[in-house]
Amino acid sequence: MKKAKILFRLGTFFLILLLPAAAFSAVPKINDTSLTVLHTNDTHGRILEGKYDGMGFAKISTQYQNIKGKDSNVLLLDAGDAFHGTTLVTLSEGEAAVKVMNAVGYDAMTPGNHDFNYGKDRLLELAAMADFPVVCANVIDDATGKTILEPYVILDMNGLLVGIFGLTTPETTYKTHPKNVEGLTFRDPVIVAQKMVDELRDKVHILIALGHNGVDEETKITSEMIMSQVKGIDLFVDGHSHTEMAEGIAVGSGLLVQAGYHDKNLGIVNMSFSMKSGVAEKARLFTKEESLALNDDAAILSLVDSINMENEKVTSVVVGYTKVLLDGERDHVRTGSTNLGDMICEALIDVTKADISLQNGGGIRTSIEPGDVTKGEVISVLPFGNTVTVLEAKGKDIIAVIENGIKDYPASSGAYCHMGGLTFEFDETKPAGSRVTKVMVGGKPLNANGVYSLATNDFLAAGGDQYTMLTGLKVLGEFGTLDDILVAYMNK
Repeated sequence: MKKAKILFRLGTFFLILLLPAAAFSAVPKINDTSLTVLHTNDTHGRILEGKYDGMGFAKISTQYQNIKGKDSNVLLLDAGDAFHGTTLVTLSEGEAAVKVMNAVGYDAMTPGNHDFNYGKDRLLELAAMADFPVVCANVIDDATGKTILEPYVILDMNGLLVGIFGLTTPETTYKTHPKNVEGLTFRDPVIVAQKMVDELRDKVHILIALGHNGVDEETKITSEMIMSQVKGIDLFVDGHSHTEMAEGIAVGSGLLVQAGYHDKNLGIVNMSFSMKSGVAEKARLFTKEESLALNDDAAILSLVDSINMENEKVTSVVVGYTKVLLDGERDHVRTGSTNLGDMICEALIDVTKADISLQNGGGIRTSIEPGDVTKGEVISVLPFGNTVTVLEAKGKDIIAVIENGIKDYPASSGAYCHMGGLTFEFDETKPAGSRVTKVMVGGKPLNANGVYSLATNDFLAAGGDQYTMLTGLKVLGEFGTLDDILVAYMNK
């Protein structure tokens, strides 16, 4: 049962800061107290403990209960990308993830870009299923001019008033299928965060920004930028860049934290509040290695078992066999070619007979172990339900495709281009956009003015991952889902 009473669930955005005693004159006076914030981000459906994944939600639940047994004020927050990822959650379009998070006892979350993968309407349905508020202050419905979700929530933790507001990265417009966010505007997180601070700062003792923004080189508006430009945030719980922040990062007037990805860590922030001196905080990561000493929460395992029993009607079907590991590891597919990326590109050409094929590294979500390959494993590799589109492209469009795919190299990028039907060479020392030095198609140099057929997924065809050069090109054909096409090619 929740111990926090929800006082307010309306607002506009998220932010937090450390302030002198005078700043708290408008809120009720309370004795010195503490708050423990537990946080996850980018779990991507990794509900179960796994060899290459994290501790699993059954152990997160156990640790949460252990801490609640010692501390009177404890919150469990998630910074997005929770509803989509593995087959366990995608077969129910995210409902399974909500059921598990409800059972664990989450107090609030903000949506990540991949939480929009089933479309805006489905995200709103999932938010309605949640026993906790899903907050976001910067995503606006163009038709109404209002936020699609509650901008913030204020929780009463035994007299300690805690404000939590949400921010979702504007990169969502090209890091999910564009159709999923039609009719939505993602406002500048810096501007919205300032509005949230202005609205909430004198209503709460502690202000928490719950954001899916990130700090990596791919990100244009990082959480660090928000924290440095907006004063008044005590704690920024972040996601998106899959960054492990062992002790958090002091930025601006508060602390920025992130727990990595795939529940390999549970973030823990110990906060203290005083009417006289304000907020102090200390952060650490509770690691998967530490979690091995815990017992799994039996109720969570039982719930997951019931979900798996229903899913197995689909996922247990053996659809192929591989003698070798098919490499889909995140750090590999986002920085270079792998055998799994090559196979997907070969499958695209095989079914479409196109000249060239393209698959983004960010669309390849995991590896396939040697042995029998099940439908569930293939769906976990390609969980987005993308269909295949063949476009008519000129040689100059193909060059632009490659330039976009390698613009961040050697940094990891979801846009990294896995390609079939051609080879290319590039000079990473040159500026992004002018790196390609040689492209060969079918053993012949690419003709910049020549016409080629390009097979890709519908996400990229619609301009996803900034492949905007593909939008508006003539569609030569449309085929089935990418996972079905990979299965057929493996069997062939």
